[in-house]
Amino acid sequence: MKLSDFDFELPEELIAQHPSEKRDESRLLVLHKNTGEIEHRHFYDIIDYLKPGDVLVRNNSKVIPARLYGTKKDTGAKVEVLILKINGDICECLCGNAKAIKKGTIIEFSDKLSGECIERKEEGIRIFKMIYEGIFLEVLNEVGMMPTPPYIHEKLKDKDRYNNVYAKIDGSAACPTAGLHFTEQLIEKIRAKGVEILDVTLHVGLGTFKPVKEDNIEDHVMHTEHYVMSKEVAERLNLAKKEGRRIIAIGTTSTRTLETVYSKYHEFRECDGDTSIFIYPPYKIQSIDAQITNFHLPKSTLIMMIAAECSREMILNAYKVAIENRYRFFSFGDSMFIDNE
Repeated sequence: MKLSDFDFELPEELIAQHPSEKRDESRLLVLHKNTGEIEHRHFYDIIDYLKPGDVLVRNNSKVIPARLYGTKKDTGAKVEVLILKINGDICECLCGNAKAIKKGTIIEFSDKLSGECIERKEEGIRIFKMIYEGIFLEVLNEVGMMPTPPYIHEKLKDKDRYNNVYAKIDGSAACPTAGLHFTEQLIEKIRAKGVEILDVTLHVGLGTFKPVKEDNIEDHVMHTEHYVMSKEVAERLNLAKKEGRRIIAIGTTSTRTLETVYSKYHEFRECDGDTSIFIYPPYKIQSIDAQITNFHLPKSTLIMMIAAECSREMILNAYKVAIENRYRFFSFGDSMFIDNE
């Protein structure tokens, strides 16, 4: 398929610059993928589309203050760095003006944090050994900034609004934003209805938000992202499959984790690793029955993934309807439920 197959015109004013005042009061477009029918609701109405026995799977990865601004120690030149992956004090980073960052370059981010480039990779990626005293994540929380996407121009007033209320495992460079619409109260109501809620972890990095540049989308190379599925979660998911109960993913990152495991083993298993799975039509997603997601960028791997869940034509029509009805798009925007009922 061609990149242009996933393009659409989006008025700039529909790109949400801030989250809704209350998380669950964002709008909800319900797309019934078996019929193409569309409904317009609010997110707190999601409970009406869930039933006892359903399994909701969410990504519990937490966004870290991954954006750092510093200066080169030797020249004083300003540098922007986005941490993509952390392994102890070794960080894989996407760098602005990366050509100027050579092996051995030291970047000073504050009097408490510096980084030495120890390896150069392609596409502006550099590996840094971080230099600090104490606990790295505590230093990062003090020095770093939340990595809101570049299309969001307003300053984030409350950094907690760029994390889900259930986020707990530090490691993401971007928020799994489909979960931003949930409140603790709504989660409790959903549980009380008899819906099971399970957590997986996928640390969001360049694999999720890297733009597609190749006209033939099959030539696009996905970057890896680290995922974890526990034994208990795998067993509960396998039981749901066996009993014919619905598995509903909250967000494309949850779907990516579930499909990575299921496509590899033809069942769910306790495992962790790095995934570079790239899902686009005519791939048929086998691990889930329905999905809660946001409205994604034109020509992105994310819109390609949700097109694989029903069809490209159905998704583009739903997006056309969303634009006509002035839905808010992208990270802080409104929500869509792709229902199989």
